[in-house]
Amino acid sequence: MTRLHDPHRRGFASDNYAGAHPEVLAAIAEANGGHQAAYGEDEYTARLQQVMKEHFGPQAETFPVFNGTGANVTALTSMLPRWGAVITARSAHVHTDENGAPERISGLKLLPVATPDGKLTPDLVDEEAWGWGDEHRAQPLAVSITNSTELGTLYSVEETRAIADHAHARGMLVHLDGARVCNAAAALGVPFREFTTDAGVDVLSFGGTKNGLLHGEAIVVLEPSAAEGLLFLRKLNMQLASKMRFVSAQLLALLADDLHLRSAAHANAMAARLRAALEARDLPGLELTQPTQANAVFAVLPPGVADELRRRFRFYDWNPATREVRWMTAFDTTEEDVDELVDAVTEALAARSASDSDQQQRRGDQH
Repeated sequence: MTRLHDPHRRGFASDNYAGAHPEVLAAIAEANGGHQAAYGEDEYTARLQQVMKEHFGPQAETFPVFNGTGANVTALTSMLPRWGAVITARSAHVHTDENGAPERISGLKLLPVATPDGKLTPDLVDEEAWGWGDEHRAQPLAVSITNSTELGTLYSVEETRAIADHAHARGMLVHLDGARVCNAAAALGVPFREFTTDAGVDVLSFGGTKNGLLHGEAIVVLEPSAAEGLLFLRKLNMQLASKMRFVSAQLLALLADDLHLRSAAHANAMAARLRAALEARDLPGLELTQPTQANAVFAVLPPGVADELRRRFRFYDWNPATREVRWMTAFDTTEEDVDELVDAVTEALAARSASDSDQQQRRGDQH
């Protein structure tokens, strides 16, 4: 097949835009050939079970799935009865970017809470943690947090444990959306288990596609009593891969030789480089809006500047009403990519400032 894209072109829209890591592609090729039993009865999925236990504890049970939405929806479905509700941050992916899948597919009620930085706290959880026994209210029975969050911020080990202790004391379970759990691990500098299993998380959605996988994620049950029926729900929710060995082989490659940390740490470092360079230039009209703790940089730009920049770089508006944008970095983002974006932002803001000065001058001349 003829290549249809420029392999040297990279943007800042999402780490999902990046291709597959060469080591992951090699693992897929290595897993090919011959016959292996379908639907998870293969050698690669069996090995993945053992590797995940090494990272999350001997009680952990892993269910490979196709994608992050499938992981989140299927995990939450296994954790709750039909009348259950999930407390989550208003900015969480499960609330904002899954097209109502938890409600439509599983019939679950989400109880979103506004947060300044994408992170719940025990006090914020309590805004929706009430009404147990009230037949008129969906029952708050789980809390879902994201690490790293949709705003690029991190829950510390202590913050996660505080939420888990608070939730468990009120009879609620804790789900962690780990679409970027590798970025969190790299930034926190601690093993997975320390900020998941040992911090009280019950069920984890383990992300891979944002960190170099071609496709595939996994549900990891950290507390066996917290989930029920996943063997059946995975199929029911159309997340059971027939040739599961190729999903499991990718996850094995990600966890081999610390590839997950190498890739995520690089993405985090590129975001830090982007933020530091923008701050160093002290650009008028640019406002950085969230801490850069993982691989995301958020900024507010003057009117028209984002559209000008998008002539050269793909990225998303985060909040069009406030002109807030998001720049994401990935495992394959280079220093040159970052420097080009910084230069482009500098030029666009300078042009905007010159244009504003000209307009002010013309208005002054008219008066």
